[in-house]
Amino acid sequence: MLVSNAGGAAARPFETHYNALDEDVKLRISLELYLKRLIVGGLERVYEIGRVFRNEGVDTRHNPEFTLMELYQAYTDYHGMMDLVEDLFRSVALKVLGTAVVNYDGVEIDLSKPFERITMVDALKKYKDIDFTTIHTDEEAKALADQYHVEYAAHHKKGDILSMLFEEFVEEHLVQPTFIMDHPVEISPLTKKKPDDPEYTERFELFITKREMANAYSELNDPLDQIERFKAQEALLAAGDDEANSMDDDFVNALMIGMPPTGGIGIGIDRFVMLLTDSYAIRDVLLFPTMKSKDV
Repeated sequence: MLVSNAGGAAARPFETHYNALDEDVKLRISLELYLKRLIVGGLERVYEIGRVFRNEGVDTRHNPEFTLMELYQAYTDYHGMMDLVEDLFRSVALKVLGTAVVNYDGVEIDLSKPFERITMVDALKKYKDIDFTTIHTDEEAKALADQYHVEYAAHHKKGDILSMLFEEFVEEHLVQPTFIMDHPVEISPLTKKKPDDPEYTERFELFITKREMANAYSELNDPLDQIERFKAQEALLAAGDDEANSMDDDFVNALMIGMPPTGGIGIGIDRFVMLLTDSYAIRDVLLFPTMKSKDV
């Protein structure tokens, strides 16, 4: 859990100091980069259920420390991960509740039917009638954001704007299980590009009850491409993005040895428990949620 480089997600880490080694270290924000080292080492299927720590806000969906499950499987891709997670959610609901139809906040969530699969671009067209295929430059994307009064920073690019528009106008509609596919490369630094459209990646997020429940990719296993992605992240870090990744030389060295084609997924266990127990806030499923001190 104590790492020299907290990578694998867009989040600000907690930082501490290792007295015995006289080294600054961080609490992990993800399980990803070490599990993928195990894939490189020859373990073709790996998973971990464990705590991760993100130095960010507290609300009904977020707690600074939470339980994450990540799994990685060699010789598959994000389509294989979609099949796996859909079966997992359905199977767990049947085991725990005896039914795949879950009642959440007065709404029936049907896990028994095939989950919808739609690209981020198509979802924006479906729910807001914005055709992002007509946007070709960063400047055009920023003009579109201005038109819809969506705020952005100077360093944001076309793909960032797409993600912001999606969050603003689409997420609120994703009540029933929906796979949002093919995220822009700018927000997916560890994901394989789509061969036929390298501006986008082989990535999906599963949304249920308007919440992200899982995040998955076809894992990037090209070390040269990974170096360039890390460099782009470091540029964002230098520009003031505290949630950007930084170069992880040890992980790149692992990729240099060789990682097979791999699919991976992360599932927020607490949010899954919220769904199964009809709990509105994440603190309702944690024994000791983060709370402000009475003296503050």
